[in-house]
Amino acid sequence: MARIIDGTEMNMIGNNLRRLRTEKGWSQQMLSDKLEMLAIYVCRGSISRIEDKLRTVTDIELYGFSKVLGVSVEELFDERKE
Repeated sequence: MARIIDGTEMNMIGNNLRRLRTEKGWSQQMLSDKLEMLAIYVCRGSISRIEDKLRTVTDIELYGFSKVLGVSVEELFDERKE
């Protein structure tokens, strides 16, 4: 059976996650701390791997990123070119 994700990129939101986080002036650790307030535990290293597209993202993590960053889930997938 084929894998759902073929190739080297393990998620579709890494670039936008980095952009949205840095627009707020947050470090990866600050984002991790804010997720923890929602009982969503993603360490700083995992955030780095997500932003580098080296780690998959669970649905609860996607929800948490959306809530703490104040954006819709759809915006995390926005493919605009900058």
